[in-house]
Amino acid sequence: MSVLRDHLSVHTDALRIAERRGAILASNIANAATPGYKARDMDFRAELAQRIHGQGTLLATNTRHIAQPTAHLGNPGYRVPTTASLDGNTVESAVEQVQFAENALRQQASLTFLNRRISGLMSAIRGE
Repeated sequence: MSVLRDHLSVHTDALRIAERRGAILASNIANAATPGYKARDMDFRAELAQRIHGQGTLLATNTRHIAQPTAHLGNPGYRVPTTASLDGNTVESAVEQVQFAENALRQQASLTFLNRRISGLMSAIRGE
């Protein structure tokens, strides 16, 4: 069972991350006219690398070890706007729409790869 999970995990992780990022970007677009709203985003590549390679947190095996500052890769950060808004809103509609479209393409690619992997496994099970 773990072999199957390992075989599909990269794409399922990518889908989860893209889904979370899509919600963040949709919130930005929805609040484009809200005064003072700060646009947020997350680094898809860094988050996926962290999930795949397990980079990020180190375990302290002794109470005398120095605590590692926690890197919150999964937490969205604030986007720095190219053009400042007078009302303090940092959402730039064009940027958000491009990022949203790019994220949707990533989701579609992950779904396609996942579908092909599952189809390949089904063919192998059937002996085709």
